[in-house]
Amino acid sequence: YKFCFISGGNIGFAIIGGLLAKGSTSKQNIIVSDLFEGTRKKVEETLGVRTTTSNSETKQATNVLVLSIKPQVVKSVCEDLFTITNGRALKVVRVMLNTPALLGEGTSGSFAGARVSEDEKKLVTLMLEGFGKVSKWVDKEELSMLSLHFRAERLAKQPYLSASRILVEPLESPRQLRVNVTSPKETTKTTLNSSRESSLKEIVTKAVKAAADRGEELGKAAF
Repeated sequence: YKFCFISGGNIGFAIIGGLLAKGSTSKQNIIVSDLFEGTRKKVEETLGVRTTTSNSETKQATNVLVLSIKPQVVKSVCEDLFTITNGRALKVVRVMLNTPALLGEGTSGSFAGARVSEDEKKLVTLMLEGFGKVSKWVDKEELSMLSLHFRAERLAKQPYLSASRILVEPLESPRQLRVNVTSPKETTKTTLNSSRESSLKEIVTKAVKAAADRGEELGKAAF
C-alpha cells in the first residue's frame, strides 16, 4: 500500500510514526500534504517522509488516503479531493481517536462504509494499532441504537490510563494540553462550558477539601 496523509499535524504524525515503528510500511510509501511549512519540515526531518503542499500531487502516489484533519475542514478538503479523483467513489472509514495517540496510548472507535472489505478493515486496524492500545469497530446499528453509556463503557478504561501517562510525560503542561485539544465550537469546548455553568470546579474543590479535612481529623484521632 502507498499512503497519503492530508495534514501532518499531531494525529497524522502519530499514525505515520506508528506505521514506521512497527515496520508496517516504509518511508518511500508515504507522502504528506500540508500547507504549513513548519509541519512539513517537522515531518521531513523527524520521520524522513516526503511532503507536498498540493493534494493533487498525491493522485498517482497513493491508494490509501488518510484525512487527519479537523471536522470543520472536512467538507472543503473532500470537495478538492472529489475533483482530483474525477468523482470516483471511494471506500471510506471514519475513525475517532484521542490525544494520547502521540504516546502510543491512543483509543479509537471506527466505522466502515458499506463498500469496505474485511481485508481493508484489517489494514485500518493495523494502522490504528501502531499508535494505540484499544481499537473498536462500531456498526451502523450501534451508531443509531446503542446508548451513550454502553458505547462509553466499551472505550472508557484505556483513556483513563492514557490521560495519566500523558500528564507525567515531559511533553507540555496540563494547561497547555487542555488548550491543544480545545478547538473553538467543538465538543471539548462545549463540554468545558457546560462544566463551568454547572460549577463543576467548585464541586470538585469542595469534595477534595472535605476529604482533606476528614483525613486531618482521622490523623488527630490516631494520636
